[in-house]
Amino acid sequence: MKFAVKAWSSGRARAGVLHLGSCPSPIETPALLLSTRKGLPLFIPPDLLPSLPSPDSHLLHVSSLHFLEGISPNTISKIGGLHKLVGLPDHGFVAIPRDSIQSLPECNSTNKLGASFDTPVGRSLVKPVEYVELISSLKPNVWTALADEVPAWVNDKRNKTSVDRTVRWLDECIQLNQAGGSVFGSIVGGSSVQERERCAQEVASRSVSGYWIGGFGLGESMDERPALLNAVTDILEEEKPRLVSGLGLPEEVLQGVAAGVDIFDSTYIYHLTLGGFALTFPLDGVETNVSALHLSNIGSDQSKINLRATIYRKDTTPIVENCNCYTCQNHTRAYINHLLNVHEMLAQILLEIHNTHHYLGFFRSVREAIKSGNFEQFRQKFSEIKRYHMHLASEAAVGCM
Repeated sequence: MKFAVKAWSSGRARAGVLHLGSCPSPIETPALLLSTRKGLPLFIPPDLLPSLPSPDSHLLHVSSLHFLEGISPNTISKIGGLHKLVGLPDHGFVAIPRDSIQSLPECNSTNKLGASFDTPVGRSLVKPVEYVELISSLKPNVWTALADEVPAWVNDKRNKTSVDRTVRWLDECIQLNQAGGSVFGSIVGGSSVQERERCAQEVASRSVSGYWIGGFGLGESMDERPALLNAVTDILEEEKPRLVSGLGLPEEVLQGVAAGVDIFDSTYIYHLTLGGFALTFPLDGVETNVSALHLSNIGSDQSKINLRATIYRKDTTPIVENCNCYTCQNHTRAYINHLLNVHEMLAQILLEIHNTHHYLGFFRSVREAIKSGNFEQFRQKFSEIKRYHMHLASEAAVGCM
């Protein structure tokens, strides 16, 4: 793995290029890490993956928790690792011991030997030696060390313990590592700026290829995040990539980018798709005239639309005009509304294709804003658009009463 920063904007926001051995083309950052279930996107079948923008869509998250039961590590290793197992040799896999969709970290664990996780097959204790053995069989491009993540509401003693354990497990993972690959050191510390600084200093002093910033999306407020993120990124080496989990909403991504984060592990698209929502917010955030936006119909706030709403039953337009994703080029809002209401799985497939395509476009706009030195203007304009949409939605709700 190779990483280089190519442009800066507004202080910490940065655009870079990530080279992974299995990806034929470099991946530009800030980048989105697409969610998967055992290595494959949750709703998009492999034959439709080429319809997504390349190479932006070639960076995939995989939770090592999904392989604790079922096919054995020895069998996966004999097959040739995760790339051959799922048939995606030209994609990059990032293994993180966190299943953001189904589980939260254990906040009352007193076990010093390993990390305790809620997994699809029940609670499991994972020791560093077992974890590294699993990673060795999966052969991901990037993997993060075990971390003792805790929610924002734990006491100072528990928070300090989580940092101590995470640093100790990192040392063990590095010592046990024989599979190669790029190891990212895990940084935790909950809602304590001091503990996050301490963890970042410890991890930065180790021989790691990058950094995974964990413990977000677990109860902290939007207002306290900037200080926590900045406390970490101020300490980390600039020439190594930073990955964060738990920041999924567009405004949360912009918070992370403003702090100098490069890669975002998010389940935002999954939850939108599951709920029947489609992204519609403008991608040219800097140029959009806020006063020209309006609430066009029920079920829409110009940020996303609920395609289950009856207003779309006879709507023969695409989800977004001029969108060149597979869904918008071939299907209408009315058809997806029908599929959702008769519980056809094709609805989720078409929605996830559009939502992924649209969100990757958002990240592309963020990168362009950084390269042009206009990131802060882009961020402010996006915030104005969001506030304007919320105001219009409130007015519409009052008008319908």
